[in-house]
Amino acid sequence: MLLDTASLYFRAYFGVPDSVRAPDGTPVNAVRGLLDFIDRLVKDHRPDHLVACMDADWRPAWRVELIPSYKAHRVAEEHEAGPDEEEVPDTLSPQVPVIEAVLDAVGIARVGVPEYEADDVIGTFTARAKGPVDIVTGDRDLYQLVDDARGVRVLYPLKGVGTLQTTDEALLREKYGVDGRGYADLALLRGDPSDGLPGVPGIGEKTAARLLAEFGDLAGILAAVDDPGAKLTPSQRKRLREAGPYLAVAPKVVRVAADVPLPDVGTALPRAPRDRAELERLAGRWGLGGSLQRLLTTLGA
Repeated sequence: MLLDTASLYFRAYFGVPDSVRAPDGTPVNAVRGLLDFIDRLVKDHRPDHLVACMDADWRPAWRVELIPSYKAHRVAEEHEAGPDEEEVPDTLSPQVPVIEAVLDAVGIARVGVPEYEADDVIGTFTARAKGPVDIVTGDRDLYQLVDDARGVRVLYPLKGVGTLQTTDEALLREKYGVDGRGYADLALLRGDPSDGLPGVPGIGEKTAARLLAEFGDLAGILAAVDDPGAKLTPSQRKRLREAGPYLAVAPKVVRVAADVPLPDVGTALPRAPRDRAELERLAGRWGLGGSLQRLLTTLGA
């Protein structure tokens, strides 16, 4: 089981009231919410291995070099947070180091790699996996990794993590008209304002799905642009040709990496805390109470 950790703690932050606080009054709603999420996921799905994947770099320079608008609107104003820092709610930022410290003390593998996003870490672990993989994320970008033949599915939270949408190839075909391999091509054609991806003007999701069904993949669509006999309308042909420079670089930006240099970490689900003394200190300092205790009980069982 691979956790898109930032996606989950953002959901916890907005889903758990900020009246959940440490003894000194500091909000710990994201911390306790994430621990509750992990507890529920382990109880319900019983993974043998668990990795909390982190954004060591949420906006890698190599992606920005290819598409300068990539996540540009998420960058905080320079005078507030410094250049290229992500705009994060004031009371969430201080909770992230606490989350990291608690995960480390519990013994849950936590992996972030410089110059890569959590999606890339997830993509590489998935590529290397020898068995089924559950990816837990609120980010649809990772639908591109769904692969029934390899047992790779995305568990997408609809409400907390108690209600998860199990995303397999049948669901992708029903909702988007593509399989996992086709989802990245669909995404780069239609664009994604939340990631600063412009897409191809005039090519929305349904048109993109129809083009992929007709021509197989992005390469097939681009070949059709230069084929006078291909079934493209004049406006589609014109728009795709004009979008050529974008379409030449978008695949590298949109597709998650599968070759990240991962550190050598033990990913087995811990049965007992790695550092019990540190965990007790953190629990007292931050008032982690029942959330931490429930997780430890679940891991021990």
